[in-house]
Amino acid sequence: MEIMKLTRIVIVLALALVAGSCSKGSGGVATIDTDFGQIKIQLDASVAPKHVENFKKLAREGFYDGLGFHRAVPGLLIQGGDPNTRNGDLSTWGKGAPGQPTVAAEFSQKPFKRGVLGAARRGNDVNSATSQFFVCLRDNPSWTGQYTVFGEVIEGIEVVEKIALQPTVPGDPTSTMINKAVMKKVTIQD
Repeated sequence: MEIMKLTRIVIVLALALVAGSCSKGSGGVATIDTDFGQIKIQLDASVAPKHVENFKKLAREGFYDGLGFHRAVPGLLIQGGDPNTRNGDLSTWGKGAPGQPTVAAEFSQKPFKRGVLGAARRGNDVNSATSQFFVCLRDNPSWTGQYTVFGEVIEGIEVVEKIALQPTVPGDPTSTMINKAVMKKVTIQD
């Protein structure tokens, strides 16, 4: 009788643990449909709840639809989400729009590795993240605890790689792409 009670308790605790680990950190899945294919990202609210909420809010409002990935560094990263990419003036891409709400840094020890989604920011101002984000194409241990991680690519890393290989403006130190890779639609599945 005692063994059966103990067994039930263990099963209930195990189920609770599994249920908690499934929902813990889950911020849903973002799907980015681009000119080059689809990228799916598991958002991680356990390490960066404010960044995940900001990204989801913007996606649900249609903010990202029609914007572009504007920065491409092969083997390193792609960056997108700047509202300035709605226009054709490359000199404004990556600068962000004045008055955009900012999200304070949410540093963690989650490593910056291939496929990780990070929050872009203005220079050394760690609390200046807005709508822009980047996807890593290689491990970058020195970024861990220096930038906010808020997701990871679960499908479509080959699409990220294709975008990273697009031509950039010659001599541009920020690696601005000549033609943006359009985010046709960004959707969220909770």
